[in-house]
Amino acid sequence: MPGAVATGHSHRPTTKQVNKGFKSRKASKGALRDAAKGMSRIEPGQRKTVHQQAMSKLDRKNRAKQLQQEKAREHARETSVFAGKDGAPRNVAVIPLCADGDAVAAIKALNESVEAEAEIKEGCFRVPVTRFKQKLQYFPLTRDLTACLDAARVADFVVLILSAELEVDPLGELIIRSVESQGMSTLFTVIQGLNKVEPAKQRLSVVSSLKSYITHFHPEQEKLCSLDNRQECANLMRSLCNTTPKGIRWRDERSWILVEDVNFGDESTVVTGVVRGKGLKADRLVQVGDWGTFQIEKITAAPLASRKPADGMAVDSGEGDSLEVPTEDQDELLDLAPEEVSMGDDGMDGASTMPEPKKGVLLDEHHYFSDDDQVAALTMPKKVPKGTSKYQSAWFLDGGEESEDGSDLEDLEMEDAQEEEPARPEDGIEGAAGDVAMTEGAPTEYAKSVAFVEPNEEEDAMELEAYRKQKRSEAEDDLEFPDEIELHPNVLARERLAKYRGLKSLRTSPWVEEEDRAHEPEEWRRLLQIPDYQASRIRSAREALVGGVAPGTRVHVHLKGVPSSVQASYNSSRPVTLVSLLRHEHKRTAMNILINLPADAPAPIKSKEELIVQYGPRRFVIKPLFSQGGATPNDVHKYCRFIHPGQSAVATFMGPVAWGSMPALFYKRLVPGEDTPYHDDEESDLPLKLVATGTTMPPSTSRVIAKRAILTGHPYHIHKKIVTVRYMFFNREDVEWFKALPMWTRRGRTGYIKEPLGTHGYFKATFDGRINPQDSVGVSLYKRVWPRNAEPLQGLLLDPDLVPELVEDDAMDADVE
Repeated sequence: MPGAVATGHSHRPTTKQVNKGFKSRKASKGALRDAAKGMSRIEPGQRKTVHQQAMSKLDRKNRAKQLQQEKAREHARETSVFAGKDGAPRNVAVIPLCADGDAVAAIKALNESVEAEAEIKEGCFRVPVTRFKQKLQYFPLTRDLTACLDAARVADFVVLILSAELEVDPLGELIIRSVESQGMSTLFTVIQGLNKVEPAKQRLSVVSSLKSYITHFHPEQEKLCSLDNRQECANLMRSLCNTTPKGIRWRDERSWILVEDVNFGDESTVVTGVVRGKGLKADRLVQVGDWGTFQIEKITAAPLASRKPADGMAVDSGEGDSLEVPTEDQDELLDLAPEEVSMGDDGMDGASTMPEPKKGVLLDEHHYFSDDDQVAALTMPKKVPKGTSKYQSAWFLDGGEESEDGSDLEDLEMEDAQEEEPARPEDGIEGAAGDVAMTEGAPTEYAKSVAFVEPNEEEDAMELEAYRKQKRSEAEDDLEFPDEIELHPNVLARERLAKYRGLKSLRTSPWVEEEDRAHEPEEWRRLLQIPDYQASRIRSAREALVGGVAPGTRVHVHLKGVPSSVQASYNSSRPVTLVSLLRHEHKRTAMNILINLPADAPAPIKSKEELIVQYGPRRFVIKPLFSQGGATPNDVHKYCRFIHPGQSAVATFMGPVAWGSMPALFYKRLVPGEDTPYHDDEESDLPLKLVATGTTMPPSTSRVIAKRAILTGHPYHIHKKIVTVRYMFFNREDVEWFKALPMWTRRGRTGYIKEPLGTHGYFKATFDGRINPQDSVGVSLYKRVWPRNAEPLQGLLLDPDLVPELVEDDAMDADVE
């Protein structure tokens, strides 16, 4: 008998409700956000990419084949300069990092592994590798920092030599850090003297230790080659002959030559080498090592002597054929504009722009006189309802102290800007705390109304000394108040700070440049002006793409005006490089370099401290100005007295233009026996230290570096929002002079000077809220500072004769586990 309930039957669910989807005639907010990000909405069940939606399987296979062919053509273009019997050789720089490293022995071991026979000599020489149908151009180096940097700059491959017996000493580490920071092409690492390690079972431990060391700098170094193993040397030679070097971007945008031979003559100096990178043009200037910048007289062919045929007939090699001569468009060596055009478009020189006598400090674009009754209303941002224009705001009176609720109000001059670091109170209105952050920590202990009594001079001086002494003990860290200055009671502030001005906002207030014309350097108006850097850079880079002597051609370059001192100091064992400069790269302008000081630096770097900088093919001795980075609407950036460890800043100086981004190296010379924090690290015996690295930025003469001076005072009497301040000024005339400046406190309150009190510099100020008795009142003043000239480096970066001898304790422990 069947059961009461049938098991094969079920009702359609009646509780499930499916609502209609929302259909909008306009795009939703989410769709607009996705479209702004470059995304497109994908329906369920469809492929994710646009190409996969529209292409069939056959089309996708065809597209993949086209990409593969394009990649093969790109590879052929990159290696075409090395192809053929007349192809360019591959430059190989061999750098020993340890004191017992021998570059000549390393090259000999590599050549013997593939049976390549060639005479090994000092300087640059070629070795044909018959097995792989390639030519290698070696440059064996000693532990000379300048030579290693110059050779690595134009090398296709850099081979570092590590020792199995000695550790890398401070000089070797300085070399590897400098070569790495400068930018290098493909890197290989070899070990020398591994078979000398006894017992043999410890060799694996030595290799593991050396691999751990080199991967700290270059993690891609997975394989270390032993020069004592013939098979490993042969594999390395195969890599040198078949690998496509990755190159260096800034170098490959220009034409460059590793000079093989130099012939000094009476009329011109001839350097010989193979053109690499872009085509070499006779119209462009060239930078030859540390010799300087020169013009090209002509470029002639310099093919290698070819073998004679079997019948003994000579073959015309084309020696001496002219390939390129300068035209009327040849660049000149002048690095500054002529004096007759230095006045600029306005036709006004420095003598005619002397500022007129004024009665008060400059605030933004206006001089506010001490007898102006509207100073307070002009210096403080007026609070008006949201959406009020500047014209409408004239009909809104300032409520003063009556209303403390400003939730529906906003500052008229505040702008929403992207900032890299939060604004501080001393930066202007951006650092104001607003109405939500009241700063009173306790009820005021002062009476509601106190009549001002002129203080006794002796007692006031003693109280000032005690106040400043207590303040110095509390603010030991320079980072808390780096720009604060203290005025002597007998010094007039209006004379001491005559070049300074006030700004309502460091980031947005306009900077009146006419006020600085009387103080600018002599050559400032003659520097190269670049209104549109990006367009100028692209134009200069595109000029190098067309014309000139083709890469891979061996040429003689005839240089004009090489001084005789170069011939006296020439050493064939050191590499000489020739780099063609792009248009305008010899002209001076205000150079900006983003400098990064590592967090483990032993001490900060002071602004205007002498440093040696290398960017691109040039080295200079500079005294840079440091300033904060980032983009601001008014292009005004705060001057930094120091760069502290772990911080970044912009180093500015007057030097030659560098188009594009280039790595920059900053060195500091150390005096033996001098007591500095740099003498306490492991490189204390070296007279040179790599202190920082960086990257070149767009140069600009309109970038204002503003040095800030902060004057602080002590709240003496407090009655609600009215405060009596002392110790900021010391006479009534200074208070009247700086009366227009906006005031701020450490905790974000803003205010203005209401009236002076007495003759000792006391004054009454009004703030936007009650302040704490422990707070500090300050005003910010700014003046423009100017960068200094860069001087070309004379001599070597680090003289090998000044490097101390290796000590015996540097030997690697034999009991490495």
